[in-house]
Amino acid sequence: MSAAAIAAKDLFALVRKGVDTDAVGAAARKPFRFLLCGDPGLVAEMRTLLLRGHPGVIPPGAAATLETIAAQGTIATPDARAVLFMGRGRDVAGAQLSLLQPLGLPILCITVDAGAAPSGPVTVPLGGAWAEYVVPELSVSALRTRVFAHLVECARGAEIAVGRALPPLREFVAAKLTRDAAATSLKVAIASAVFDHVPIVGLVLGAMASAGDIVAITGIQIVLLMHVEAAYGREPDVQRIWRLLPVIGGGLGWRALARELAGFVPVAGIAIKGAIAYAGTIVVGESVAFFLEHGDHMTKQDAALLYEQTKADAMRFAREVVTKLRPGGAKG
Repeated sequence: MSAAAIAAKDLFALVRKGVDTDAVGAAARKPFRFLLCGDPGLVAEMRTLLLRGHPGVIPPGAAATLETIAAQGTIATPDARAVLFMGRGRDVAGAQLSLLQPLGLPILCITVDAGAAPSGPVTVPLGGAWAEYVVPELSVSALRTRVFAHLVECARGAEIAVGRALPPLREFVAAKLTRDAAATSLKVAIASAVFDHVPIVGLVLGAMASAGDIVAITGIQIVLLMHVEAAYGREPDVQRIWRLLPVIGGGLGWRALARELAGFVPVAGIAIKGAIAYAGTIVVGESVAFFLEHGDHMTKQDAALLYEQTKADAMRFAREVVTKLRPGGAKG
């Protein structure tokens, strides 16, 4: 067994006590609902598409997450997250969308226009507001550009349950869970690096902080792996994470490099350490999602390419955080 794998095994023993499988299970069962209205044929087609991918019979609980409504007189349940108005051509122009606004939910108006290029807003509409998304057809490839990612954004806090109930959204759920975990890893790494560079405090607590960030970030990554697996319909199982330890072990090497850079390049090194923690977590999340999607592990070359692509964005994010930490820096 490699040194990286041994280190990962030791850390796994440290963090597994803090992994709450019951909490992961509860997150996978968190109630949510998307409301559908508009063209009946398109509503039925969208329901079929979103529920596609379940082995065997569609679970009743999954089917219940998609509720067909009439625009007038509808009262949103507390777990409703968004409205999908389905139409063709200029249906949106003639629709009485004002009847949906009292629901206080984002209204995603999906217009099917054969031959049109997929388009839509960059950000999710606010509660009570609406935005139009034009697609040539109701398919995963046509809806992935904006609609699916925005549906997951609308379900903030219930993403795992969304992935479990609606298989076509799993890829987007995994991506959001991974980004959120990576941002947390970055903040932990930067906080640790700041301790290392504070006089006296760094001498006394620096080693403890560095060790602590390894445990914390590894814990974040293990929980991320369990969350992504739960979104793909797997029951929470800490023991199953063992087969994924090589992925986490690679992350340990990146964090060790980050600590060395932080020691040699004090200010820039803080950003580098955070960036590598961020990018390493992205690779962990993307790797397990790739495995669950394709039934095989991402190659080392693909993982390295993903890491390099992510690192540049992470460095920009890390530098912004470090700038805010400096005296006179921008206020968050």
